[in-house]
Amino acid sequence: MQEQFVDDVRARRNSFLLAAAQSLYGVLAMNIIATGVLAGHMLADDKGLATVPITGFVTGTATFTIPASLFMRRVGRRVGFMCGAGFGFSGAMLGAYALYIQSFWLFTFSAFLCGAYQAFAQYYRFAAADIASDGFKSKAISWVLVGGLFAALFGPFVILGTKDAFAPVLFMGAYVASAGLAVVAMVVLAFVDIPVVRESGAQSDARPLKTVLMQPRLLIAIFCGMASYGMMNLMMTATPLAMVNCGFTVDHSTWVIQWHALAMYVPSFFTGHLINRFGKERVIAAGMVLLTACGIVALSGISMAHFGFALVFLGLGWNFGFVGATSMVTDCYRPSERNKVQAVNDFCVFGLVALASFTSGKLLDIYGWDAVALALFPVIAITLVLIGWLVFARLPVISRRT
Repeated sequence: MQEQFVDDVRARRNSFLLAAAQSLYGVLAMNIIATGVLAGHMLADDKGLATVPITGFVTGTATFTIPASLFMRRVGRRVGFMCGAGFGFSGAMLGAYALYIQSFWLFTFSAFLCGAYQAFAQYYRFAAADIASDGFKSKAISWVLVGGLFAALFGPFVILGTKDAFAPVLFMGAYVASAGLAVVAMVVLAFVDIPVVRESGAQSDARPLKTVLMQPRLLIAIFCGMASYGMMNLMMTATPLAMVNCGFTVDHSTWVIQWHALAMYVPSFFTGHLINRFGKERVIAAGMVLLTACGIVALSGISMAHFGFALVFLGLGWNFGFVGATSMVTDCYRPSERNKVQAVNDFCVFGLVALASFTSGKLLDIYGWDAVALALFPVIAITLVLIGWLVFARLPVISRRT
C-alpha cells in the first residue's frame, strides 16, 4: 500500500493558501447570494422564479461535484482548483453580460457556471486534510473555512462599491469585480502543494464504494451535512427578497447577509478545537440547536433585528453542523477511497441544496416568510434523532490510514 503523506508543516501552509482561495471564492458566492435573487426578480417575468438563478448556482455545484473529484484524481488538486477558478471567471463575466442584455436565462446559466467553481472550491476543506495528521485534520478544515470570514468582511464593500459601476445596469459591476477576484484565486492556487496519489498504488486497499457507503456512521455524516447546508440555503436564499418585500433596501439585505456570513465563518477559529474536545456528534447537535433558534427568531417578527439575528443563528448553526459533518465523513474512508466518497458526499449535499433553493422561492412567493422558517424544524428533529442514535450505538471509527 502506498505510504500516506503526513506533513503538518506543509498541511499548515496549504491551509493558509486554501483559506486565501476560500476568501476569494467566497466574495463571488456572496455576490450571487446577495444579488442573484434580486437580479432574478428584476429579470424574470414570473416573480416566483426569482430564486432560480440561485438554484442554477447550486445545481452547477451538484452537477460538477463528481466530475471535479474524478478530474482532480487524475491531474491533482492544484490544477483542478485552478480550472475551477476559471469556471468562476467565465461565469461571472457571462453574468455581467446577461445583466447588460437583460436575459434571465443567460443569467441563470452564468450562475450555473459559477456553481462549477463552487464544486471545486468545496474540496478546499478536504484538500487541507489530505496530508494532515489525524490530530490536525479538524483544525485544517476549520482554518480553510476561516477564509470565508474575510469574504464576509470585505464582500459587502466589493458588492456595494461596484454594483452601480456600469449604471444604469444594476449589479453588472459586482460581477465584473468577482471575475477579477477569480483570476487572483488562480494565482494563489498555483502555490498549493498536495501530492497526486497515483491510481495504481491508491487502489490496492480500496473497498467497493457500496461497501464504504453502507457504513451507518458515514450515511449519518452525509445526512448531517445535507441538513446543515440545505436548511441554511433555504433561509439564506429567501432573505434578500423577503427583506425587500418588507420595505428594506438592497443595502440592508446585503449587510444582513454579511452578518450571516461572519457567523458562518468566525466560529471556524475554534470549531476544530471544540470537535477535538467534545466530539463531532455534540458539535453537530449544538448546530441543530442554533438552527432551531434561527427558526424561532424568524417567526417572531420582520424587523431588521429579527432578520439579522435569525441569519446570525443560521450561520452559527451551519458552521457547527457542517464542519462537524465534514470531519465525521473523513473518519469513514481510507486515503485510496477519498475522491469517490468526497464526491458522493458533496453531490448529495448540493443536490439537496439545489432543491432547497428552488423550494425557498416558491415557499416565499406562495406562503410567505413564516413558511420558510417553519420548514427548518422537521429536518432538525430528524438530524437530532440520528445523532442521538449514533452516540447511543457507539459505532466504531475507521481510521483514514488503516
